[in-house]
Amino acid sequence: MAQLGSDLKNLVQPASNEDVVETLSSLWMRLRAPVIAPMVQFSINVCLVMVLMLFMERIYMCVVMVYSKLFRRTPQRMYKFEPMRDDVELGNSHYPMVLVQVPMYNEREVFQLSIGAACGLAWPADRIIIQILDDSTDPEIKAMVQAECQRWAGKGINIKYEVRQGRSGYKAGALREGMKRSYVRLCDYVAIFDADFQPESDFLNRTIPYLVHNPDVGLVQARWKFVNGDECLMTKMQEMSLNFHFSCEQTVGATAYSFFGFNGTAGVWRINALNEAGGWKDRTTVEDMDLAVRASLKGWKFVYLNDLEVKNELPSVFKAYRYQQHRWSCGPANLFRKIVPNIIANKKVKPIKKFHIIYSFFFVRKIVAHIVTFVFYCVVIPTAVLVPECDLPVWGAIYVPTFITFMNAAATPRSLHLLVFWILFENVMSMHRTKATFIGLFDVGNVNEWIVTEKLGSLVKYKTAPKANQRKWLLSTIMPRGFKFGERIHVLELIMGCYLLFCASVDFFFEGKNHFYIYLFLQSMAFFVMGFGYIGTIVPH
Repeated sequence: MAQLGSDLKNLVQPASNEDVVETLSSLWMRLRAPVIAPMVQFSINVCLVMVLMLFMERIYMCVVMVYSKLFRRTPQRMYKFEPMRDDVELGNSHYPMVLVQVPMYNEREVFQLSIGAACGLAWPADRIIIQILDDSTDPEIKAMVQAECQRWAGKGINIKYEVRQGRSGYKAGALREGMKRSYVRLCDYVAIFDADFQPESDFLNRTIPYLVHNPDVGLVQARWKFVNGDECLMTKMQEMSLNFHFSCEQTVGATAYSFFGFNGTAGVWRINALNEAGGWKDRTTVEDMDLAVRASLKGWKFVYLNDLEVKNELPSVFKAYRYQQHRWSCGPANLFRKIVPNIIANKKVKPIKKFHIIYSFFFVRKIVAHIVTFVFYCVVIPTAVLVPECDLPVWGAIYVPTFITFMNAAATPRSLHLLVFWILFENVMSMHRTKATFIGLFDVGNVNEWIVTEKLGSLVKYKTAPKANQRKWLLSTIMPRGFKFGERIHVLELIMGCYLLFCASVDFFFEGKNHFYIYLFLQSMAFFVMGFGYIGTIVPH
């Protein structure tokens, strides 16, 4: 203790820069074993428990997927399905009345595509209502959207252009306001599409029969298909993550429990189920997940159609992607703290399903997955390199994470050669997801921040451009003129990059026994690349 006090005194009143370095080194060596090592070892043990939780969750998913394949647990076999057919005597009256909602907010690039796709749905014209919910604040865009609606109305389409005062509740508020219209009382089902989604014409014919012939089914959800998955490396990484979500997570939930999180778009709700669950609520930024959980607690079943794809656009600008991931990470964590008491107190749902919703759906996938990815792989493992007294088992740091990673990537076989890039990309993004998760859990800060994900309509621009101009368009998108360098600096990523580079250098020069410096050097470079904004396409303001 006397020597420790002497070191602190020398640090406060140093004689020279060399003395500061020597004092810090002495202080580190004295504190490392008795103080720092136990703290790091405790962190390692906690993270290993979370890694095992993720591992067991993936094993469980594998078992369910194999079971569903062997015993053909498809929606067509689990539920009654009979295609809607014309009736000579009844005419179109035997077709249920369907409402199609398309919420919008300043969607200059994609509003024509989405309105056209909604109006092109194959369904009797007198049994469908298209409702465009325009929250745009740009008068020019509002005028264009209204004109487009009038153009389709002139073709005989029953289309309603709806606006409201303010944007209270954001998307949930717009959908809730749309459901209050008098003509909605005539409808049995409501299909919802975000502004960048383009359903095929047979969408309703492939979804509505499940609701018509199965009175206990409240939701039919389709899969997303990404039209710009090959636009840049960032969209390829997103496609790998989301393909696992749809191919595995949604399929497992639907097969085992008839429950999964509504994706907010490309789905059809039974209006009675929506109303019984309490309608749209804006208490979190994941109003779709909130509605799905409440409807499930009322006993409604959900059908997921993995073979029915709806085209949409992935965010290709890093700033827009960060905002989206904040919302997708903060919202579920915030909903978790608000809805768990309701789940526990519910008497209508079986205990095994309540356990699935609380533990698997929320705790492991929405909270543990984000936290352990950042804390373990970007903080604890690098720190353990500096503290050789700690025991970091190879199975927890390498083998188990490798299995989890390969299972995630298996949903997109054509991108397996990008696996290393995907790991590095996901680890960087986990920092923002972890931050957002804690904001949601503690209900602080910008917990209800809602920034609409920017849609560029980039695939349409690229495909419709003459071939001679396509390369020029891509170059101008990636390297625009007049872009300010300071606009794409991300300080947190750069700080993490510096820390990981330091840890990698220490491990390299002092010959770390597990060669973690290889991973740490690569991960630090990923933080630097994304910290300087060299990811995705770059669009100047």
